[in-house]
Amino acid sequence: MARKPTPAAKTTVTLLAWTIGFLIFFPILWTVLMSFHSEGDAIKSPVEMLTSVWSFESYAEVQTRSNYGLHFFNSVVISVGSTLLALAIAIPAAWAMAFVPGRRTKDVLMWMLSTKMMPAVGVLIPMYLGFKNMGLLDSRLGLVAVMTLINLPIVVWMLYTYFKEIPGEILEAARMDGASLRSEIVYVLTPMALPGIASTLLLNVILAWNEAFWTLQLTTHDAAPLTQFIASYSSPEGLFYAKLSAASTMAIAPILILGWFSQKQLVRGLTFGAVK
Repeated sequence: MARKPTPAAKTTVTLLAWTIGFLIFFPILWTVLMSFHSEGDAIKSPVEMLTSVWSFESYAEVQTRSNYGLHFFNSVVISVGSTLLALAIAIPAAWAMAFVPGRRTKDVLMWMLSTKMMPAVGVLIPMYLGFKNMGLLDSRLGLVAVMTLINLPIVVWMLYTYFKEIPGEILEAARMDGASLRSEIVYVLTPMALPGIASTLLLNVILAWNEAFWTLQLTTHDAAPLTQFIASYSSPEGLFYAKLSAASTMAIAPILILGWFSQKQLVRGLTFGAVK
């Protein structure tokens, strides 16, 4: 019989959890606070900055200098487009790995995941030259393809884990009732794994939204997402702290709002099948 935790233990764990959460969230909080000050106030000591006059000056300057709407639209197209394309590829692949007998499935999954361990800069030159020769530099289509390839191993791995929790007998019953392969995947498997698919979709959108390396290397203006928008406020002359903070806040706000409203679905999907 499990021992019931004492009130002191509950309090200690709660305080520890809140402390870790605050430490993780503090950089975002500080960025948001700094964005409501002028450049002169932003470089002051923390106490002086917090007591100085708050204003929307930095946001106004960012809006005047940059086309936030274009960068936001590019981020939405790239993150959502790459996620949908990755799911279209990963769902059949994960189905095959989960329900078609094979002794090397785990090896294939590990090989796919190992591609995430290689530094991105190691393939920068061939990727850049390939994009240049195909005319995909600074294009949304090119970045959608890159984001899909980057996150596909994680998507396949997560979906495979969710699909393995679904009893194979259900799919066999669907086949006996005359369901085709497409009907089996679309009408039987996908609805049952919907929480896992939803969490995979949300996680992939976040990963694609925050990807900075490839967006900075393969875009200049037309297809530049919000990561490029943030980087434009870092120059050789120095950092514009207040403007950089305002740009960062404007870039992370949409994904923070998405994460806040979908946190229940995200947690449900990430814990899908964890409790028998």
